[in-house]
Amino acid sequence: MPRSPLTLAASATAALPGANVVGARSLGSAQDGRFTAAVAELDDGRRVVVRQAGDDDTGRALLAEARVLQALSAGVRSLLPFRVPELLGETAVADGRAIVVDFIDGYRVDAADVPAGHGVASLLGAAIAAVHDLPVTVIRAEGFPARSADQVRTETSRLVDRAISTGHIPRALQHRWRRALADDALWRFEATVVLDGLDAASFVFADDDEGVPAIIGLLDWQGLSIGDPAVDVRWVAGAPDAADAVHDAYAQASHRAGDPHLLARARLFAELEFAKWLVHGDEVHDEAIVRDAERLLVSLAEATVGSELVRADAQDVDDAIALLERVPPATDPRIDTSMQTDAYDPAALGAYLAEAERSARDPDFDDDDDDSGPIPTLPVDLSEWTAGPILTEPDAARSDTLADVAAPADEGDDREEAARASRAALRRWSES
Repeated sequence: MPRSPLTLAASATAALPGANVVGARSLGSAQDGRFTAAVAELDDGRRVVVRQAGDDDTGRALLAEARVLQALSAGVRSLLPFRVPELLGETAVADGRAIVVDFIDGYRVDAADVPAGHGVASLLGAAIAAVHDLPVTVIRAEGFPARSADQVRTETSRLVDRAISTGHIPRALQHRWRRALADDALWRFEATVVLDGLDAASFVFADDDEGVPAIIGLLDWQGLSIGDPAVDVRWVAGAPDAADAVHDAYAQASHRAGDPHLLARARLFAELEFAKWLVHGDEVHDEAIVRDAERLLVSLAEATVGSELVRADAQDVDDAIALLERVPPATDPRIDTSMQTDAYDPAALGAYLAEAERSARDPDFDDDDDDSGPIPTLPVDLSEWTAGPILTEPDAARSDTLADVAAPADEGDDREEAARASRAALRRWSES
């Protein structure tokens, strides 16, 4: 049963021994049936928030949130660019429990009110990335739930099967969801720290002196776990005009590998919220809930007709990038890169070969007659040359004889010409 702000404020004195409440007001426009909240003003100038659950399920969520806020160390909080509520105390009340946290003064924006383009949408994307970049080792060490990509896929498949078994899922949605589940690329993602139900309204905004908004706090930490980052952006289904801006800012701010199918899975999870509502109604045998869920699902089927969560011809961006990294960069076909190594200068080597050819054609050629001046030489390491030893004059003569024996008669002149050119070039290198 909802309580008045004064009644809730009285709970603060039980949770905070020695505190004196001097004022109270309701927090939010109205109670939503899940919990009630009030802002209590203390005599020491502090303002605190008192929250009480409205039912058993919300009571468990409230206790989970208290555990999370208590477990978040100062070190983890310092990694975030905004404030996280600090648990000040908790107490038992007549029909449940109440928790007291410090008050973060600001305003919140519903998903449907997030404008298109950059601005609020970009702030939300970057803020969500900051949560997902928290170290998973710290969260795992505190014993919070952890699900891998395979486990998330299996749980999602079970939900779809359970919803279909009710007989109230339109056939078009059955095919749509099962095709998404069968797409292996869709489920290749890195598990991160998530809040499993994050919403645009979970963030607290404040404007600076020039009216520029900024995110100063994040509420609703009860779903802290390790899992699919897409669950925390499924709310963009209610703000389709802002989806691209949220995703772009998220991708730019994140320190993790890109997730090309983040929005596709987020859309799937948003659609499956209707399936969860149907399954809930079926399990509690509430025909009103079942009919409501069925109506929502029929509308969803009509709105998504002819569309797919993942296009059949969509490419995996990560695979494409990985492939590009394995392909050597293309060279300009107009550029000659032959022999361009540290040991050879192409201009100098070309000059050497030209002189060798002239020497082979003209035995009386003397490079001293060349007015162009001496050609600078580079040190050449021949220690690992596998073409054979440098021949002395007697050896060279013997090699000519062997070449004459091994080569056909019509090739003898060509081979002799090549041998003379090689000897001339080698002699010049060794004498330089």
